Amino acid sequence: MRYDHGGALLVAVLRELGIDTVFGIVSVHNLPLVEAVDRELRFVPVRHEATAVNAADAYGRARGSIGCALTSTGTGAGNAAGSLVEALASGTSVLHVTGQVESEFLGSGRGFIHETKDQLGMLTAVSKYAATVRSADEAGRILREAAAAALAAPGGPASVEWPIDLQFAAQTDSPDALDAEPSPSPDPAQLAAAAKLLTSAERPLIWAGGGAVQARTELAALVEATGAGLLTSNSGRGSVPEDHPQVIGNFATTPAGRALLADADLLLTVGTHFRSNETADYGLQVPEQHIQIDVDAAALGRVYPATHALHGDAADTLNALLPHARRAEPAWTERVRQVRDDVRSALHDNIGPQAAICDALRAALPRDAVVARDVTIASSSWGNRLLEMYDPRANVFPRGGGIGQGLGMGIGAALAAPDRPTVVIAGDGGLAVHLGELLTLAQERPRLTLLVFNDGGYGVLRNMQDRYADRRSGVDLATPDFELLARACALPYLRIADAEHAGPVIDQAVASDGPVLVEVDLTALGPMKNPFTPPVKIPTA
Repeated sequence: MRYDHGGALLVAVLRELGIDTVFGIVSVHNLPLVEAVDRELRFVPVRHEATAVNAADAYGRARGSIGCALTSTGTGAGNAAGSLVEALASGTSVLHVTGQVESEFLGSGRGFIHETKDQLGMLTAVSKYAATVRSADEAGRILREAAAAALAAPGGPASVEWPIDLQFAAQTDSPDALDAEPSPSPDPAQLAAAAKLLTSAERPLIWAGGGAVQARTELAALVEATGAGLLTSNSGRGSVPEDHPQVIGNFATTPAGRALLADADLLLTVGTHFRSNETADYGLQVPEQHIQIDVDAAALGRVYPATHALHGDAADTLNALLPHARRAEPAWTERVRQVRDDVRSALHDNIGPQAAICDALRAALPRDAVVARDVTIASSSWGNRLLEMYDPRANVFPRGGGIGQGLGMGIGAALAAPDRPTVVIAGDGGLAVHLGELLTLAQERPRLTLLVFNDGGYGVLRNMQDRYADRRSGVDLATPDFELLARACALPYLRIADAEHAGPVIDQAVASDGPVLVEVDLTALGPMKNPFTPPVKIPTA
């Protein structure tokens, strides 16, 4: 098949992937690609390359598939690197296509506009796959290879740099199907031994991570068959709907969660990498009998020893174990249900007036509405635990912990699912990192409610310094007048300054068919009962 230029080829590949919306910034080094996408699909001109990747990342998460970002070369590709790190850390699928200088000047170091030293090396460091298009005959193959690599478990970003002269050139394409790599299968002896251990368990717990979201049916069946409690990492939330009475959720490090782990006679983990902030910097104790399932062989036994390490696809492996499940002690399942209620009640009480916002969100949002959360106190204290999730595609957040990515992710998720509302939970400090994306929000007008929790700075770090240091450093920031800012961007504005405002304001915002900026005035609203500090070690404390 022959295409007049690279843009037409890219559109054809994107259609194969089911991508109808692309995020990026136009440049002299990607002009043919942007023009073709804008003509045939939807091109969203974000204001920063990092946002392009964040939005594409969340677009793929919200759809359970893959997103696409277009950036320029050199500085533009470098701006995208931090967001590629996020996609790599979270294992989410992104096709990142960046421009490159004319092919005859590649690597020459002569200072051609936008040229940078070893751009491919930079992209290789922050991507699961990276390649250079070196002829007009291979672009289609490389794009498909990149997409296949991004989608293969565990997922990640794939970057393709494409010299501008080869973008303008006529393309020859042979869309041959790529051979998919077979999913690994657990060692039969290990699987049999794990099945025997599962059969004998009387007090089992299951821990679901991001790798469990592709095995939701199988995981739910095992939870039901065993009567086990289900703990989750942040990434595993919604793999079984969180209103299920056996879903404890992201509460493993609470006193009640630790007590359950201490008394359990078996822990079965599915696709979780035991991140530091979910294990109290690896200080959390887990049962000695541990069955670990992961498609990533390197993850097996990396943090906690695994009695039986099962290297395999989560759905297939859970299906193989299911016939060997037996019911837990009735008292154990009842204890699980009580712990579920207790940890939620305790957190609901501890966050004080912010509990009204959590309650109002859950009441106003449909079950499949996307909640995109930036790194802020509201997310880290209750948004990633208490605000129930019923579908992992609704649970969008920067898993690597980088601040400022929430709005871009929300924009991507909202445009991926325009028929359902999206909410972004952000702080004033995080929003300031990419404040320009308010203009993207105003231009594209997705059905998105932006909740800005305004405490005049970096509240998490401020609380740490107030607790452990004798002065504040770098945490108190100038904050805009958000009502004036919203007016300047032609965005509707609402404000929450009291717990009784939460329900009416959030109902009004979520019911809107376009974007709304809602400021949560934390000074007026009032403090939590206990200031939130993250679960990290302070050696001088």
